[in-house]
Amino acid sequence: MGPFYFLIMVLSMCSHAHLALAWTVNNFLMTGPKAFLTYADSVQVGAQNGIHECKHQFAWERWNCPENTLQLSTHNGLRSATRQTSFVHGISSAGVMYTLTKNCSMGDFDNCGCDDSRIGQTGGRGWIWGGCSDNVAFGEKISKQFVDALEGGQDSRAAINLHNNEAGRLAIKATMRRACKCHGVSGSCSIQTCWMQLADFREVGNYLKMKYEHAKKLEMDKKPTRSGNSADNRAAIALAFRSIARTELVYLEDSPDYCVKNRSLGFQGLEGRECLKGNKNMSLWERKSCRRLCYECGLKVVEKRIEVVSSCNCKFHWCCTVKCDKCTQVVTKYYCARKQGGRKPHNKAKRRNRAQRH
Repeated sequence: MGPFYFLIMVLSMCSHAHLALAWTVNNFLMTGPKAFLTYADSVQVGAQNGIHECKHQFAWERWNCPENTLQLSTHNGLRSATRQTSFVHGISSAGVMYTLTKNCSMGDFDNCGCDDSRIGQTGGRGWIWGGCSDNVAFGEKISKQFVDALEGGQDSRAAINLHNNEAGRLAIKATMRRACKCHGVSGSCSIQTCWMQLADFREVGNYLKMKYEHAKKLEMDKKPTRSGNSADNRAAIALAFRSIARTELVYLEDSPDYCVKNRSLGFQGLEGRECLKGNKNMSLWERKSCRRLCYECGLKVVEKRIEVVSSCNCKFHWCCTVKCDKCTQVVTKYYCARKQGGRKPHNKAKRRNRAQRH
C-alpha cells in the first residue's frame, strides 16, 4: 500500500470520520512507535491539504484528481504508476511534511520546536542567523517514517512511489525562503537577523506541477520481484534511476485516454465537465479549457444560466455578530456535452490527445 491508499482513507474521513480514525490509529501502531499517535491529526490534515492542492492544480485539465480514481490505485491488484499518480504521491508526501513542520514550529508538539541549530552564526554580509526557522528536518523525518512505511512492495512500482514521495519532500525544501528583520540605530538596518520559513503551500503545488509537466518515464519491468531474483531486481532499479535527479517526478505507464469514460478505472470522462469562457481575468490555460476539455475530445459546449445564492450586504452588529442578506445572482456557466451522433475527435485532436497522455 502506498500513500495513495492513505489519501483515500483521508478522503473517506470527510464522510466517515470514525472509519478513517480507526484506520489511522491501526496503521500508526503497525508502522511505527505509539508516539506516532501524537502526529496523527497533523498527518491527516497534511494529506487533505495535498488532495486539495491536487484538485486546484488540475481543476481545468482532463484528469482533475477525482476521488473515485484515487480509490482504484490497486485496481486488479496492479498499482497505477502514471504521470498523474506521480504527482499525487509527491503532493501528498509534501502535504504531510509541510503540516508536520508547521505544527512543530508553532509549538504543537512537546518534543519539537524551531530549528535553532544556526542561531548566532554569520549567514552572509550584513546578516546572521536568528529568529525561528521552520524545522524541516523534523517534518521530513516523521513524514518519511510514516508515508514511506506504507509502501511495502519490492518491485519497480514501489521504487517509483518511494522516489516520488522523496521528490515531494524535497519540494518543501526547494521552495523555502529566507525572511529577515532589520536591527540598528534609527532603523539603519546595519545588521539583519534571518531565518528560513516555509513558502505558501500553493507555491509548493506550483513547483510540483512544473515537475509533473517534465516528469520522466522509466522503462522498467513492472512485475513484482520473484523469489531468488531480488538482487537482480535491485540492480535493474538502480540502473534505471541512475540518471534521474531525486527532485524529479517519474512514472512507468502512459496515461489512459481521459477524454472517454472508463468504468474499469472509475473515470467518468469529460461529458458534463464545466469549462471556462470569456473572462479577461483568467489565465490563458483557463481560457482554453473549453477547447481542451470539450472540443478536442469530440464534445460540444453548452451554455447554462444558473441562479447562485450568496451572502451580501454584510453588517457588523454590536456585539458580536455579523448579519448578511441573501442575494441571488444569475451566472452563465459552460459544460461539455455530447454532440448529436456522438462524433469522435478529429484526427488533429486525436494526435493531441495521444501527445498529452505521454
